[in-house]
Amino acid sequence: MSTEPVGAPAARPLTKKDFQSDQEVRWCPGCGDYAILSCVQSVFAELGIPKERFVVVSGIGCSSRLPYYIDTYGFHSIHGRAPAVATGLKLARPDLEVWIATGDGDAMSIGGNHLIHTLRRNVGVKILMFNNRIYGLTKGQYSPTSELGKKTKSTPMGSADPPFNPLALALGAGATFVARSVDIFQTHLREVLHRAARHRGTAFVEIYQNCNIFNDKAFNYMTEKEARDEATIYLEHGKPLVFGKNRSKGVRMVGTRLEVIQLGDGNGNGGGLTEADCLIWDESRDDATLGFIASQMLPPEFPTPIGIVRAVPQPSYEERVSAQIQAEIERRGEGELGKLLHSGDVWTVHPDGTVS
Repeated sequence: MSTEPVGAPAARPLTKKDFQSDQEVRWCPGCGDYAILSCVQSVFAELGIPKERFVVVSGIGCSSRLPYYIDTYGFHSIHGRAPAVATGLKLARPDLEVWIATGDGDAMSIGGNHLIHTLRRNVGVKILMFNNRIYGLTKGQYSPTSELGKKTKSTPMGSADPPFNPLALALGAGATFVARSVDIFQTHLREVLHRAARHRGTAFVEIYQNCNIFNDKAFNYMTEKEARDEATIYLEHGKPLVFGKNRSKGVRMVGTRLEVIQLGDGNGNGGGLTEADCLIWDESRDDATLGFIASQMLPPEFPTPIGIVRAVPQPSYEERVSAQIQAEIERRGEGELGKLLHSGDVWTVHPDGTVS
């Protein structure tokens, strides 16, 4: 690893290979994590930031192996606690680029409280939540995002739990950047990660990821080439919500709900509705209402939305905390640790064990 000081510009353009560690990648052959790893390594190189400024923090799970495979600083923490570790790091070193790798079980079950408080505080970290709707590392139990009725080793009669909606949860917690992409949609995923990297504050990215061992083809309904046009809709800021082969369908707002409509060709053929009747996507609204409505676009009634759901600028948590500290320094001057330790109520422990 380079010995450049943290914060210095990269001495040379970096490549994906610069971010490939010497560790053997140990995921199951065919796992979607390989595609995500490759994309993250490429994006890190394209950001033009020295390797020494990146830190990848993870919890426990298949996704949490990521720090081993990226040649940056990293921290493999404990189950569900990656957001807490990353928050402390970002507060201590706000100059670092702190990324979190987590999964649907790690983030939304044991780590749920840590996740929502990181989101509401708007800590300047980037959260990549790999969602394969299963516990893969522990061999196939249902997870908080598994569909209702999911039959697994832990739910042989089918899950009785309605699943979490990660986008809705993030928006409800006040996340300032929320997005979704798919492991094999590499161009799209790269664009989303670039946007996340540029965001000030918490960026939450849900990544649909195939577990070919314990939940294979969970997303085939929208990832297969024959189905992709009809089952996926791209959220693009300032553009109408249009999808389908030949852009033949759209989504419009009717009162407070969304509705799929059939579009004509603008010449009276195929019906009287056109792209002008479709909802124009706005990722920058101050309130999260539109994003929350979009998060409820669920199959089979709706195509699955991918892209930037919400992106609004707000001061980050570490900026607010740093401002408080600086204000106190200006008011009271630089502190001295010795004076602090000997101020207030103090006592002396004598050799004989008495205290005075």
